[in-house]
Amino acid sequence: MAAMATGDEHAASEVLRGLARHVNCLNEDNKATRKRAIELIKRETVDKGHPSSVLQGVFSALLKPLLKCLSDPMERCRETAIATITEFIRCVPKPEESLPYLMPCLAHRLGEKELPEPAEELRLSAVELLTLLVEVCGKHLAPYLTEVINILQVTIVDPFPDVRRESCKCTILFAKCVPEHFHMQAESLVKPLMQTISHQHSRVRVSAIEATGAVIQHGTGKNMDDVLSHLAQRLFDNSPQVRKAVTVVVGDWLLHLRDRYSYFHKLIPLLLSGIDDEIPEIRLLSADLWKQVGAQWEKENEDEIKDKMDFLLTPPPSYPPGVERPGLGCRELVVRNLSRLVPAITHDVTDWLVPTRVRTSQLLSVLLLHAEDHSTQHLQPLLATLYTACTDTERDVVSNCLAAAKLLGTFVPPVVFLKLLLDHVTAPCSSSHPWAPLMVLAAVLGGCSQTLLKPHLEKIANTLSQPDVCQEYHQVVYLEQLLACVDVLLRPGESDHGSVSLQLLQVLVTVQSLSTEPRLSEKALESVQLLSKVQGLDSAMELYRQHMGQLLDWLSGSVNTWSSYSPQRLQLHITVIQSGPVIGEFVSQLMPLLSSCLQPDRDPEMRMSIFTMLAKLLLDATNTLDSQGHFRDESETFLCDVLLPNLVWRAGRIAAAVRTAALSCLLALLHGGAITPGQLLCLEEKLSPRVLSALEEDSQLARLFACRSLSAILRLIGASLHPEALNTIYPMLLKRLDDSSEEVRGVALQALGLWLSSLTKDYNPELCAAHLQLLFQRLLLHLDDPDGSVQDKVLEILKKGSSVHPALLRREAEAVRDQQRSPLYCDQLLQHISSLPTDATAVS
Repeated sequence: MAAMATGDEHAASEVLRGLARHVNCLNEDNKATRKRAIELIKRETVDKGHPSSVLQGVFSALLKPLLKCLSDPMERCRETAIATITEFIRCVPKPEESLPYLMPCLAHRLGEKELPEPAEELRLSAVELLTLLVEVCGKHLAPYLTEVINILQVTIVDPFPDVRRESCKCTILFAKCVPEHFHMQAESLVKPLMQTISHQHSRVRVSAIEATGAVIQHGTGKNMDDVLSHLAQRLFDNSPQVRKAVTVVVGDWLLHLRDRYSYFHKLIPLLLSGIDDEIPEIRLLSADLWKQVGAQWEKENEDEIKDKMDFLLTPPPSYPPGVERPGLGCRELVVRNLSRLVPAITHDVTDWLVPTRVRTSQLLSVLLLHAEDHSTQHLQPLLATLYTACTDTERDVVSNCLAAAKLLGTFVPPVVFLKLLLDHVTAPCSSSHPWAPLMVLAAVLGGCSQTLLKPHLEKIANTLSQPDVCQEYHQVVYLEQLLACVDVLLRPGESDHGSVSLQLLQVLVTVQSLSTEPRLSEKALESVQLLSKVQGLDSAMELYRQHMGQLLDWLSGSVNTWSSYSPQRLQLHITVIQSGPVIGEFVSQLMPLLSSCLQPDRDPEMRMSIFTMLAKLLLDATNTLDSQGHFRDESETFLCDVLLPNLVWRAGRIAAAVRTAALSCLLALLHGGAITPGQLLCLEEKLSPRVLSALEEDSQLARLFACRSLSAILRLIGASLHPEALNTIYPMLLKRLDDSSEEVRGVALQALGLWLSSLTKDYNPELCAAHLQLLFQRLLLHLDDPDGSVQDKVLEILKKGSSVHPALLRREAEAVRDQQRSPLYCDQLLQHISSLPTDATAVS
């Protein structure tokens, strides 16, 4: 052995003797000389392929001159020096012997903030040299802990990204090589790493995350809070590799960190967040690491949980289908840390960054899936969190929170969640978002089994149908959630809905009455049909037949307080319109309600809307109000006690609008056949004055309705009217021939034609000659109307009236013939009169 060592020494001496001149040239002022010298040294040593034992001696002799070259002004010289030293370190059997000289030099070149080495590529080579030293020297670097840490503090934040990456790699190796010493100064690397963890290059961020994992793993653990927020931000990184790195690091901490039990509540959310990552690889990695964590905890705490092993292995009833139940260890970890996790969730779900809110809302579902029925203990803060989250403007946040709410319904007993939820529904915490509790309620009910929910149906339905709940708020979103709650209760199943049918129908009627969105009204109507279907009824009308009496009682209870703003007015409208012929079976109950809200002293706008509704019904009376023939028994009372009082003239535009609405209702009553001629004849003395008075209304529509109503009256009972009653009608109609509205003039002419057709043998033309003369004179005046269509209508009416008193009409026509612009129409009339039989009577 001694001989071999002597041989190596001799070989090394020979090599050094050949290099003596080159080593001396390293001190020359000429940079080309120095460059050539160091290149020749490299060529004659590490490039020559000498045995490592020979190179050891050569390296020991050349180390100091080579280290001096690291400060050479010429970049090429420094580059070759670093390359030469690196190769020596790679080749020699005892590289640690160089550390006393090499480490101070590297610390000077790399560990100064002023960057003594200006070339970034050389800084990279120098850090790679340091990494190599860590790899080959291992624990021999322990005495140089301060120098290495100082270097890494600077190079981790180096302007050159590759230097940062290499520094992070070196950090990981160094922490693993000297863990018993590294922890003493690991803390000083946290700040530079946190500066690098958000670098613009994703590969640098990955390296910084991996280095952070090693620093915390082999450090004191005091800096965990300093790095967690930065790692949490990287969970939203655009680069999947960065997110994957976070997952790996956090999983490793949860498995191997010395004080991991103290940080479970902070680390679990970071790992579980990866379970919902958009990249399948990250999702699978997170799930696998989480299973490992749970299994390890289960093994470490086997004695503590052995009593739970049996009954906790069976999934609870109604467990979400298609979802793999987490292992016992995973569930226990979440349950034991839930009291700390829920406040963090509550905080982050309102974060100003959308990705944070989305990821937090996803995490909430994952946690509840693990917590199962243990979430009952945290129900109050969980519900408050859900109320806030479901008002988020981001759709994904809302959908994730509703999924979480559904899990609450699956795991929490209904008696518990209903006590809190129904109180919040009746008294919302937020005046700006009163629909939030309803939205959460619908989701929670959707997750609860119908078997468990069945005993509570009535309580839920009674709450939803309370006026403060279903009538207080008119926002579309509120009504949508109200409807969603009803739809959840109507899920196909074995539940008996008979006990809650009325309450649900009241809610659905209210939604339709308050909705301003046609799609929402249509959806509510579909729910009405579904409600009838789940009870085995043939149609929605059967459902109304079943509850109409109760609905009318429900509405009558508050009728004395109704106004134009009352939802009950709209509820009445929906009820009577949608029930179709069924309402005809309950006329006796409906009429007092109508009479009460249509009295002249009630809200004018409310009366207008109800009259408009009644007009629609009365036009089709046989299929609505009079489907059973019962309305006719009430029609006289309705006309006298409701319609006529509303036709009395009162000052003001609103009062005029009410009279117009009442006239439309009267016209519908006369046209729809809901009043018999006999009933009408009995009421003529009361009715005619009101209608005739309406012919003088300022409203064109009112005058039109009045003219048409007179036409209807004449058609129904004109032949039965006393001559005196008839003679009070035509003068008012004649006035309307000068109306500003062509439509009113046309209807007035039609009414005059009906008036003439109503004259019977009881009407004596000789006694009433003065009336007939006035009528003929006014009609002859309009026979010369500028409007040809009016002339045609007047001619037909006069032809019809010529049989009443031909002689009188002839005289009047002859008297005005020459005064008219064209005698054509007068001539046609006279010719018609001449064609009448000579024995024609005065009465047709």
